[in-house]
Amino acid sequence: MTRALILGGTADASLLAAAIAQAHIDAVYSYGGRTRAPADQPLPTRIGGFGGVSGLADYIRREGITHVIDATHPFAAEMSRNAVAACAEAGTPLIALERMAWERTQGDNWIEVADVNAAVAALPATSARVFLAIGRQHIAPFAGKPQHTYTLRFVDPPEAPLPFSADVIVSRGPFMLEAELEMMRTRGIGWIVARNSGGDGARAKIDAARILGVPVIMISRPELPERPRVESVTDVMQWLGHSTRLGA
Repeated sequence: MTRALILGGTADASLLAAAIAQAHIDAVYSYGGRTRAPADQPLPTRIGGFGGVSGLADYIRREGITHVIDATHPFAAEMSRNAVAACAEAGTPLIALERMAWERTQGDNWIEVADVNAAVAALPATSARVFLAIGRQHIAPFAGKPQHTYTLRFVDPPEAPLPFSADVIVSRGPFMLEAELEMMRTRGIGWIVARNSGGDGARAKIDAARILGVPVIMISRPELPERPRVESVTDVMQWLGHSTRLGA
């Protein structure tokens, strides 16, 4: 009998949860705990970490998990690495639901960098208005360039003081192109720092940057261990031995 564990937190994970619930598959949806008010899911939900590789492996065995789907953010590297190791330890099949990375198109002005520290170094020395579209866990290094005026966008209001003065937008995506254009024009954004998350839900800011001629410092995805991966909910459902009939 199938009992699946979804390592979630993304829009793709929510779509998968809906498909799994509709198919009446026994499953648990796990949030990492970074968002204070996570979106409701149509499945039993747990929030918080597992305690590393051994904790996740113990959970898989204790809960009788037969299949694990890593549908975390492409930059949740530690969780993804732990999932590979824990599933190997528990002898449980794992698949990653991983959206395609964005690719540079004609008109894009990207500066591709390996990590956040390289992104800080790539910003200009002179003052600029910068949209940091990278999540609150990664903003501290930008305090090293306090000459810039930063705009941040979070799902939740910050609980602690920020390491620099910033204009904070509290909003949950997806974000539409016209709204991104308006936000960038209103704030006079001259640079964007983004992670190459891929998918459609966060792409509008990249399209807006192309339209406005704004350079984007694009942080490349972290390297992860080899694991089976697919790009659609339908593929995951087939892996689980079910078809997808959302809305049926």
